[in-house]
Amino acid sequence: MTLNFSTRIEFFAGGSTKAVFDSVSTDNEFYPENPVQTKISHNKKILIEIESEHIPQLRANLNSTLRLIQASYDTINSVKI
Repeated sequence: MTLNFSTRIEFFAGGSTKAVFDSVSTDNEFYPENPVQTKISHNKKILIEIESEHIPQLRANLNSTLRLIQASYDTINSVKI
């Protein structure tokens, strides 16, 4: 019997939400062989859904995704005019 583990995270960044989504979703598109299923969608908020058979892989993917979101958000806000 194989267990699947999953997590679901919602993220809202005000006026920067769409820009953050664009940068994060692009990274996810270029790694289709990822053993962890990651879905990222946008509808006023960024919704991240991650599923894996192994908790360490899920945790690593979640940490990477959240760090990428934080870096994108910080970068966008550092150059606001």
